[in-house]
Amino acid sequence: MLNKIIQFSLKNRMFVVAGAALALVYGVMVVLKLPVDVLPDLNKPTVVILTEAGGLAPEEVEALVTLPIETMMNGATGVTRVRSFSSAGLSIVYVEFSWGTDIYTDRQIVAEKLQLAAAKLPAGVNPAMGPISSIMGQIMLVGMASDTTSAMQLRTLADWVVRQRLLTIPGVAQVIPIGGEVKQYQVLVDPVKLKALDISLKEVEEAMAQSNVNTTGGFTFSANQEYLIRNIGRTANIEEIANSSVPYRNGTPIFLKQIGTVRLGPPIKRGDGGMDAKPAVIIGIEKQPSANTVKLTEQIEKALDEIKGSLPPDVKIQTDIFKQKNFIEAAIGNVEEALRDGAILVAIVLFLFLLNFRTTAITLTAIPLSLIITAFVFKWFDITINTMTLGGLAVAIGELVDDAIVDVENVFRRLRENQHSANPKPTLQVIYNASSEVRNSIVFATIIVILVFLPLFSLSGIEGKIFAPLGIAYIVSIAASLLVSLTVTPALCSYLLPKAKVMTHKEDGFLVRWLKAQDTRLLHWTLDRPNKVIWTAATMFLLAVLAVPFLGTEF
Repeated sequence: MLNKIIQFSLKNRMFVVAGAALALVYGVMVVLKLPVDVLPDLNKPTVVILTEAGGLAPEEVEALVTLPIETMMNGATGVTRVRSFSSAGLSIVYVEFSWGTDIYTDRQIVAEKLQLAAAKLPAGVNPAMGPISSIMGQIMLVGMASDTTSAMQLRTLADWVVRQRLLTIPGVAQVIPIGGEVKQYQVLVDPVKLKALDISLKEVEEAMAQSNVNTTGGFTFSANQEYLIRNIGRTANIEEIANSSVPYRNGTPIFLKQIGTVRLGPPIKRGDGGMDAKPAVIIGIEKQPSANTVKLTEQIEKALDEIKGSLPPDVKIQTDIFKQKNFIEAAIGNVEEALRDGAILVAIVLFLFLLNFRTTAITLTAIPLSLIITAFVFKWFDITINTMTLGGLAVAIGELVDDAIVDVENVFRRLRENQHSANPKPTLQVIYNASSEVRNSIVFATIIVILVFLPLFSLSGIEGKIFAPLGIAYIVSIAASLLVSLTVTPALCSYLLPKAKVMTHKEDGFLVRWLKAQDTRLLHWTLDRPNKVIWTAATMFLLAVLAVPFLGTEF
């Protein structure tokens, strides 16, 4: 089968070379569109349940809210672990599912269990599921500060202008403002006046709730028109709230302003935000698991630039407090430098050994073609470009040319011998025979290298999620280099090598001649002393085995 592949490539060499060129062009477009992240997808399907229980102490939240929810979630279909956190008035339960499960199915399972758990919770306590977010979810922190705009106005702008705009961007899971002063309409009731007028606090609460509700009055007809009748009670005006009536006493209404003070004010803080040693509002932005961090960050920055025009002139928005994009670009840049330097070193070594630009160029084509084929596999299996996948390519960069260089060197040698032969054979036949000679060694070497990396796929949990992409990138690129060496390399050899001037030289380059001389001396020395060589190797192997238990281990 492999011989037929080589034969097909030589018979259709124009088709093979043109196909490789088209693959390179299309592959560049694919690479530019691949999602980029700092690490592979580590998102184990997790559903977060948030429950507010105002007025309850942490131990009461744990006993009355968290424990019933945890008990109901344990044993649910696909659930592997349930974790929880209880604090004053707040319960957070993390429900983890098996790897590979569909997050929307998992949320449906949790929703069904929450309906059953509702009967066991205190009155007025309603648990809710948090948004679908990534384990690397917080991609950006944005700061809002001002010298003249009040802390309450600043927080209001963050909650109702900035947050609402950012949530419309596809890929944003949650936007959480921190700091400033949350705007509240507060009624500060005077207990002394309540007692004097014989009014309970419950009556005040009920009156306030009823006075801030719109109700219907039906509808009426006039001149063939239908008019809706409404009782407008909802208001955000402090004066109207203060003039709301509480219960009547002796036929006289008691107004809210008679028993307390109505004002705008912030709630009690349990944390704050700051920027440049000054009070500020910090907005945390979380992404959805499948979102491209780099592109999403660019969309967020563009949206913030658009928002600035609608904010007061003194409000400053700072976007460089924290951006995961910077870490991603730095990490990817480091690995790209390693790939670039590796390719340059490979080119230098190839030229020093072959001393021919044509053979070096043919061999180096294996690198971009192998990487492009790997990019196609990434696209088909939704694998991101990250430090682990690029790390796999960086490890493989030297081996990508291994199959091609073996083939090119043998073809080059056979063509030179054929040119100096008394009865030269057809060029394509010589190239076919030369490629077939090294076919087995190329295939066996590639399979052995691939087998060495297969144990990576046996890793489970986070380790498997991190290292599996590295193994995929390495194995796919090595297999792609084998395919290139059996197809593109012989076709390029048939075009570039037969008319090369170097074919007239019978000798190898100076570096190869010197290395052969040293190798010959070393072989003579070792073959004359086989026992010493074997015992030395065995001793070194034994020492290495004995040192293994003393090696440190770290993830």
